[in-house]
Amino acid sequence: MKTVGYAAYSSDAEMKPYHFERRALRANDVAIEILYSGICHSDLHTVNGDWGPQHYPLVPGHEIIGRVLEVGPEVSQYQAGDHVGVGCMVDSCQSCDQCNHGEEQYCREGLTPTYGAPDRISGEITQGGYAKHIVVREEFVLRIPAALDLSRAAPILCAGITTFSPLRTWNIGPGSRVGVIGLGGLGHMAVKLAVAMGAEVTVLSRSNQKEADAKAIGASGILVSTDESAMAAASSSLDLIIDTVPVKHDVSPYAPLLDVDGTLVLVGQIGPMNEFMTVPLVFGRRRIAGSLIGGIKETQEVLNFCAEHNIHPICEIIRPDQVNEAFAVMSKGDIAHRYVMDMSSLSVGD
Repeated sequence: MKTVGYAAYSSDAEMKPYHFERRALRANDVAIEILYSGICHSDLHTVNGDWGPQHYPLVPGHEIIGRVLEVGPEVSQYQAGDHVGVGCMVDSCQSCDQCNHGEEQYCREGLTPTYGAPDRISGEITQGGYAKHIVVREEFVLRIPAALDLSRAAPILCAGITTFSPLRTWNIGPGSRVGVIGLGGLGHMAVKLAVAMGAEVTVLSRSNQKEADAKAIGASGILVSTDESAMAAASSSLDLIIDTVPVKHDVSPYAPLLDVDGTLVLVGQIGPMNEFMTVPLVFGRRRIAGSLIGGIKETQEVLNFCAEHNIHPICEIIRPDQVNEAFAVMSKGDIAHRYVMDMSSLSVGD
């Protein structure tokens, strides 16, 4: 299938149009016309080579909303015209213990990311959702509930599941006390989801500039992490902290906020950490953990949950040819919304 997208041609170049071929349909494949593609902070890290060398040209994008065009003969769950989504992975071994209990993200043989990794069958490098079309095996295609706004649903497939999974893993519900570090793309979804689960949510930030934004989406307020007296007064007040900060930072100030058996979960930073103080961990049986997206079953669950509770990410809709402007803004710091590209202006004939 001939298609077109926006690709990085090197780690230091702007995104440019890229004409390429999607694979012919295999028996269990779904061919999708991409309608909306979200821009994730990890896309910026990846194309910049921050997490290691990349295969260029590289088409990023793992927050994909589209319409089914065609299906292979063995596909049973989807048909032409269905609204579907594709998230952060497009394959796994499908046979290990992790895959068998619905956590393909922890596949023993390694998941196949939506872009930038070898296809498990052909070996060709996967290309992502900053494009007009994509072809994905049926098991990694998600159904988009009718109640969701297609133009604002894409970030649920990354920012949504990345924060939903730890909330579910640590059994957040009515009466839970949750802290969220950062109110950017991931953080604002963590707040919305935790509030919908019945938790009391506090945003942790270096200033109170976003307090009105935090309260508008259901948080009780902001705890200013640079205010030592306020931080001391909040000791042992939280059951779970979701840390969405995507760059290296010190987690030591946050551990004392956890109650006994509380957990601070890292979902933003990938890479080396600063040294941290172990005293609060040892003396409060507190934990620092990590969490990576969620499996396909859980990703469908968060889509359904968002539809049920009318939860949508805060989005700014842009054209694909504005992607470099979006990257420039993102590179300056975390922003309190997600960029989503409306792919309707992208034509294979361009």
